[in-house]
Amino acid sequence: MATEVKVPVLPESVSDATIATWHKKAGDAVKRDENLVDLETDKVVLEVPSPVDGVLKEIKFAEGATVTSQQLLAIIEEGAAAPAPTAEKKAEAAPAAGAQEVQPKAEAAKAATAAPASTKPAPVASTDGLPPGARFTAVSEGINPADVEGTGRKGAVTKEDLINYASGKTAGVSGGARPEERVPMTRIRTRIAERLMQSKNSIAMLTSFNEVNLGKVMAMRKELGESFEKANGVKLGFMSFFAKAAANALQRHPVVNASVDGNDIIYHGYADISIAVSTDKGLVTPVLRNVERQSFADIEKGIGEYAKKARDGKLALEDLQGGTFTITNGGTFGSLMSTPIVNPPQSAILGMHAIKERAIVENGVVIAAPMMYIALSYDHRIIDGKDAVLFLVDIKNQLENPSRMLLGM
Repeated sequence: MATEVKVPVLPESVSDATIATWHKKAGDAVKRDENLVDLETDKVVLEVPSPVDGVLKEIKFAEGATVTSQQLLAIIEEGAAAPAPTAEKKAEAAPAAGAQEVQPKAEAAKAATAAPASTKPAPVASTDGLPPGARFTAVSEGINPADVEGTGRKGAVTKEDLINYASGKTAGVSGGARPEERVPMTRIRTRIAERLMQSKNSIAMLTSFNEVNLGKVMAMRKELGESFEKANGVKLGFMSFFAKAAANALQRHPVVNASVDGNDIIYHGYADISIAVSTDKGLVTPVLRNVERQSFADIEKGIGEYAKKARDGKLALEDLQGGTFTITNGGTFGSLMSTPIVNPPQSAILGMHAIKERAIVENGVVIAAPMMYIALSYDHRIIDGKDAVLFLVDIKNQLENPSRMLLGM
């Protein structure tokens, strides 16, 4: 019986998808729930599994084609088996196997014959007109001076040009390999580019900075980390502290959690925080819902789940929709300071950075402390500088006094 494979139902915000990769070809046997094809949308890559066991009879669209919701992708012959190799093909395979055994011996014999060959540089074209030092370098390195771009007087080839050419440096090289490759942007990368330009062109963006002493957070993780993991089955990371601090601060500074819609400001009474996750295909921002009501364990489990989904390419479209605020952590890549870009229609984004031990003054004494710069980029159309600074100071105070955060203070 023939079974149709169709494009999944796409959300209203996604009009179509591009066929990225077919994992099977016509005539291949497939199993139920085995991934047949990857569809790339503006936001995620969707996997389309086989609904039945059988043989992929026909593929309707090639890789790179654009398809829409519920469009027919392929036909599977349910219950059929892939054709077995014929006797002729088996007979052809046997001599080939024998040839493979003989081939290494022949190659070894050739290598043995070639071994006594001279290791001296190949002869070069005329070196007449070169200075003595340059001539010696050209002969000893086996370089044809005609291949080298001269940087000397009136374009003369110098000894330095020849040395640079031999070492592969760009200076003095005219005939060396300079490969280039032009590839089209993926759907996700194109959408990221559009969103970044939309943010740049539509938002009056400003960034405020502060620094946080994470000594008490690190001490709490060291003291309670093992017990926390045993009780909850997940490690206690830094992101849960920042997400909880941000959720608490958003409740006290609601304008930072707001968004612009035309001439209206929409205030959100909940903290749906987008967590920026880097993947091979680009940056994605899955959303933790109602963080203000979540425990540290809930936050850590949610982040871990999204990180695994992102690595495996399993993020669903609904995982990426509806955030009211974003947290990004450039510190995982070593960034010391940055100005993150607001993710419209949100109005603010918090940037975390690398933790570095720095000298600070505490109670009149210079000590070394684990410090992090934090940055808040915000839409200055609705968020005043005072509100942004107070929000950032609120987060700083919570992280430097984690007990206040746990008490919602």
